[in-house]
Amino acid sequence: MSTEIVAIPFAAVIPPELDADTRAVLEKLVTGKPLDAATTGRIHRDADQIRKDLVRKYGVLDIGVPAVRELRDA
Repeated sequence: MSTEIVAIPFAAVIPPELDADTRAVLEKLVTGKPLDAATTGRIHRDADQIRKDLVRKYGVLDIGVPAVRELRDA
């Protein structure tokens, strides 16, 4: 199994920092190599911002608990 990471389609429209973080995560998945602290920090910061944007746009979406209860009680 090759661990070489090939070019990402549409790489020209992906910001360089996001491309680097994506490659680091893929390398971690393939090799088990740990992520450096800066990459981990950026990923957490970006994920938190995305979560905040979604809550601001759509509110809190409570679909998990009702779905589990429906499946459990069926």
